[in-house]
Amino acid sequence: MLREKNILLGVTGGIAAYKAAALASKLTQAGANVKVMMTNHAKEFVTPLTFQALTRDRVYDDTFAETEPEKVAHIDIADWADMIVIAPATANMIAKAANGLADDMVSTTILAATCPVYIAPAMNVNMYEHPAVKENMNKLKLRGCHFIEPGAGYLACGWIGKGRLAEPEDITAFLQSEYEQQSAYLGKKILVTAGPTYEYSDPVRVFTNPSTGKMGFAVAAEAALLGAEVTLITGPVQLETPAGVNRIDVTTAEQMYEAVMERFPDVDIVCKAAAVSDYRPVSTAKNKTKKRDGDLSIVMERTKDILAALGEKKDHQLLIGFAAESENVIDYANDKLHRKNLDMVVANNISSNNSGFGTNTNEIILLPKGEEPRSLPLLTKTAAAKELWDSMEFMVKRNDS
Repeated sequence: MLREKNILLGVTGGIAAYKAAALASKLTQAGANVKVMMTNHAKEFVTPLTFQALTRDRVYDDTFAETEPEKVAHIDIADWADMIVIAPATANMIAKAANGLADDMVSTTILAATCPVYIAPAMNVNMYEHPAVKENMNKLKLRGCHFIEPGAGYLACGWIGKGRLAEPEDITAFLQSEYEQQSAYLGKKILVTAGPTYEYSDPVRVFTNPSTGKMGFAVAAEAALLGAEVTLITGPVQLETPAGVNRIDVTTAEQMYEAVMERFPDVDIVCKAAAVSDYRPVSTAKNKTKKRDGDLSIVMERTKDILAALGEKKDHQLLIGFAAESENVIDYANDKLHRKNLDMVVANNISSNNSGFGTNTNEIILLPKGEEPRSLPLLTKTAAAKELWDSMEFMVKRNDS
């Protein structure tokens, strides 16, 4: 459940800092994207190079050492993080966080954070039991910070008692379980469609479109990471099935219609990212049509409108549609949102550079029902999928209440 999650690990100056290296490794092995920030005192115990090697990323240890003038480091990494983990958290850092002090990279970043903050204390048992420390911890709990209880046993100072940093594998398991509990999508049944469809006029000629299925596969993969039970119905594509996703392959628009409608009553959310053919030949020749002089006319008919059919039949389900447009993007997407009884439309301008069919990036506009459109910058399709599910989370929770 931590795969592709952005975790910012804050390391402070206690002897348990050596365990933070193992924690960074465990989180990375769990599939998380890990960045590390350190206090100057932490660097007395473990070098930044250790964390750089384990995470394959730079270490943030100085609020004044800005390497990218266009970014303010502590703001940028706080915004990047899905969660912040302070391990070990000394009594000093807990006091700073509780009282709003910001005089190093870790304490400054905590103040800038809007994501969940997890604190794993590590200190002498007498310090841990001190009323001032308990008061500071209670302050932070009231503000929504989460504490990972220290263990009891032999401490580095020679005392025996509570105050030993939780083991790295236990912290990792705790974060995994916390994220599962937080996810609005945990256990939700989500149906995603992806790719093109093929409509044959004869055994060798086909009407289709340039869709590669990358966006739909990214949407399915992200939903699975959020704990959903995902079924992916895809047209002909050359992509590997995302982990944890049940894949169903189809070829034609009719096959996709049948596969979607059969499963629709049992799902909670449908995200239709497939580029389904709007028209198909009225008839398919049994044999290859031979080339002759003159023009060839093929009579076409409308395929079934899958989204419109879902919009008519939906009961408790939430529906997400995609709109690939080359002009009047918001107007056409907004019309689709209301005309087909959808809950959100994801629109993209296929005439923009590096956006749309065949690319690894997308520049999308999210149009949730009843809300203002939200334009996103050019993102990878994985990042765009994450934004999609983040935007739907409020609707999912409201639908459950």
